[in-house]
Amino acid sequence: MMNDKEKEMKINLKMTREKTIKMLVGILALIVFVVAIIGVNSFKKEELISTKGQSYEKAKVIDITKDNIQEDGQRYGDQEVVLRILSGKLKGKEVDATSPNGTLFGADCTLGMRVIAIVSENDDTVVATVFSQDRTVPIVVFVIIFALAIILIGGVKGFKSVISLVVTLISMFLILFPLLYKGMSPFITTVIISAVITIFTICFVSGINQKSIAAIIGTVSGVIVAGISALVFGHFAGISGLNVSDIESLNYVAQYCKLQIGGLLFAGIIISALGAVMDVGMSISSTIAEIHIKKPTATTKELFISGIHVGRDMMGTMSNTLILAFVGGSITTLMLNYSYNLPLNQLMNSYNIGIEIMQGLSGSLGIVLTVPITAMISAVMEKR
Repeated sequence: MMNDKEKEMKINLKMTREKTIKMLVGILALIVFVVAIIGVNSFKKEELISTKGQSYEKAKVIDITKDNIQEDGQRYGDQEVVLRILSGKLKGKEVDATSPNGTLFGADCTLGMRVIAIVSENDDTVVATVFSQDRTVPIVVFVIIFALAIILIGGVKGFKSVISLVVTLISMFLILFPLLYKGMSPFITTVIISAVITIFTICFVSGINQKSIAAIIGTVSGVIVAGISALVFGHFAGISGLNVSDIESLNYVAQYCKLQIGGLLFAGIIISALGAVMDVGMSISSTIAEIHIKKPTATTKELFISGIHVGRDMMGTMSNTLILAFVGGSITTLMLNYSYNLPLNQLMNSYNIGIEIMQGLSGSLGIVLTVPITAMISAVMEKR
């Protein structure tokens, strides 16, 4: 028989062994992640436009030589300003520049304003044009406020959430996009990357346990359902990734790489649905796990029904979240359609409306079917 001290030593040894294994797994995962990023990005992208002798530099407005402000307070024509370059090889040099009077490019320059300038050099000639206001500081400050809010309210889990968000963004921009650029299947590649992101996020934030495994399976299943439902809808409605608004630019890009532009629309639907589906999956599995702890005698059927009840409360709000996100992203197009008072037949059969309906309903269907899938898996695993 072991005494209390021996039992305590055994427990401590087991905990130390588990911590060591987790640390080794974490280090191995980090190495694989870094190697994957380096391997995936070991190619040279085609230069679609020539930028020789041209750069985007930070600058400061030190003088306005011509403002073109009229008596009615409107500006007609471009501004002519003097800039002090704050970055690049021309740093510290003062140059004359033009600020276009437009809504997409240029800026309403004032003295001391920081801007981004397009600087073109040709022999000894320097031509500068104001591209936009320098938004670096507001963006960085807003990101910091967002991260601090999550950490202060969420504590350790909030910090882990920020880390998982950073990993998600890195996975998208440095792994998913290069793979798509190389010609990998948008649907299959996005599902795989989404699965990896789901596994990392849930395990990193909530640990490796039964409820995490159930949430992962439910989330991946829901995302696949969303993607497949979008493919089916697109097939019968005659909608493909070739009907998007940026198709001309994408066709041009595809001439210089192996990008499968027809599948990008469906890849986007999977990515858009991932966050909401993950939330539903984790919430249901956590609820069932908690119910089982409080009531160990609950049967698999009772746990499943409890999960369904929780899911029903979430389906409406999460579906609204997803659909409203798509509506918000396309509100300018929808407002144009409303303003022109388009006939119902034209409106319902336009590509823009069809794509919005497909995105919203496919993602919502993924959320709805995640509920019974996760509830069943979680209930079965808890009663094993």
